[in-house]
Amino acid sequence: MIRPLNRREFLERSVLAAAGLAAPLLPSCARPLRAPAPGARGVFQPTWESLQQYRVPEWFRDAKLGIWAHWGPQCQPERGDWYAREMYLEGSPRYRFHVGRYGHPSKFGFKDVIHEWRAERWDPGALVSRYRRVGARYFFALANHHDNLDLWDSRYQPWNSVAVGPRQDIIGGWAKAARDNGLRFGVSVHASHAWSWYEPAQGADREGPLAGVPYDGRLTRADGAGQWWNGLDPQDLYAQDHQPAPDFQNGNSIHARWSWGNGITPPSDAYCRKFFDRTIDLVDRYEPDLLYFDDTALPFWPINDTGLRIAAHFYNRNPGRDHGTVDAVLFGKILDEQQRRCLVWDIERGQANEILPFPWQTDTCIGAWHYDRTIYEQGRYKTAETVVRMLVDIVSKNGNLLLNIPLRGDGSLDDEELAVLDGLEAWLKVNGESIFGTRPWRVFGEGPATQGAALNAQGFNEGRNRPYTAEDIRFATRGDTLYATALSWPESGRLVVKALAEGAPDRGAIGAIRLLGGPERLEWTRDPAGLAVQLPAARPCDYAYVLEIKGLKAA
Repeated sequence: MIRPLNRREFLERSVLAAAGLAAPLLPSCARPLRAPAPGARGVFQPTWESLQQYRVPEWFRDAKLGIWAHWGPQCQPERGDWYAREMYLEGSPRYRFHVGRYGHPSKFGFKDVIHEWRAERWDPGALVSRYRRVGARYFFALANHHDNLDLWDSRYQPWNSVAVGPRQDIIGGWAKAARDNGLRFGVSVHASHAWSWYEPAQGADREGPLAGVPYDGRLTRADGAGQWWNGLDPQDLYAQDHQPAPDFQNGNSIHARWSWGNGITPPSDAYCRKFFDRTIDLVDRYEPDLLYFDDTALPFWPINDTGLRIAAHFYNRNPGRDHGTVDAVLFGKILDEQQRRCLVWDIERGQANEILPFPWQTDTCIGAWHYDRTIYEQGRYKTAETVVRMLVDIVSKNGNLLLNIPLRGDGSLDDEELAVLDGLEAWLKVNGESIFGTRPWRVFGEGPATQGAALNAQGFNEGRNRPYTAEDIRFATRGDTLYATALSWPESGRLVVKALAEGAPDRGAIGAIRLLGGPERLEWTRDPAGLAVQLPAARPCDYAYVLEIKGLKAA
């Protein structure tokens, strides 16, 4: 087996080949796909160097908050994320649940879970209208997940939501709802990794009465005679016509192979081409404003240029008003410094620890990515208070928050999720001006919790900072207005902002101070210890409290 190239080797050989000094010494799957990218004659070419022309549009910087429906057939069992993989991991909680509810995965595989998914209570118009009332400025829909089902009438994937399952154009419904409600529309694409993610479906039980009986991951069209899926090829879904990686039935093995190394069988040209065609079909048909890839940098990077060609096409078909500008946003994970000039850095379930020079985004969820009934039953959702404090902290560091509210398999929200949305809506009605359309100040904040936990891989540092206190303050600006948000209420009733002490860089005269949602005038003093503001007896809202400081200028 040919060893996949690491990123340094790929870059070195690509540069030599581009200069005509050497032929590209890459395995078949690592060669640039031969057909030219649509839109390749536009401003952007499918190279990192060309993509560095990108500038994040101001509308995204103003938007701050998006809501995501990370919803698909894996929500049908209501047992959380990665169900379609872990149901094939013998002995795992989802395997045990699956056998108890549906039967053994040799007889009832994930293709059959898709068949059970009906989305019978899904009302995209009502849901997106609710998200708009909360304050979301953009909406994201899951277009496909690692389970490889396209949630639109896909021209290139026979396993799609119009042909099977709910038999509805899910993306079409979401797109219409978003635009009817005046929200920017985004889609998230995760299917590049189905190749390795589904590999446990090639396995079999090691123990028990069905030991050695293969799961359904190697079935083909010929096996469908007399079955509900007659005429469909399960390999279009599972994509398992290849040798699995060593130790593929180890549930954690995939994490070390996410960047297409460590023993993974290289994806075929046909597999990469199909992913490219599916994604271009999605982009051209539904014209999303935002496009998210659940990949390191871009799909199939660094083994081939599939993701680069999609990126160039996406940018070229969304021109801004000025030459070289773009009116759309493309996200990637685990980006190096060059790549952060080309895409918006997405940090999963975590947040930056400083003001970043380029706009970025946190994507997170109040529970599991796919709906998990046990989280609801055990009361383990993030609270509205947690979400508000995260939003304030993220905005202070030049970021946006994309928040997933997981839908049940039938397409509905539960009462606890509605309560979180209600709490977020109530807070933003009072304090939204301190969030939307703002920019970072010279420092993002002060207080004991400013020293955040280190990022782990693509993120995963949320909830690991010190508890917030009234000394923890976050800043944002608009024009000559500074918003100072206290992440807790001071029991003394006196809020001190140390960053505005006499002698600080911003030590000019203050025009006025008020508490958003509170009385117009507040008593305050300023000395070398800080700006001290006497708060009213009654709190204007819950969770976090915003001082609006007008007319602050440097002396």
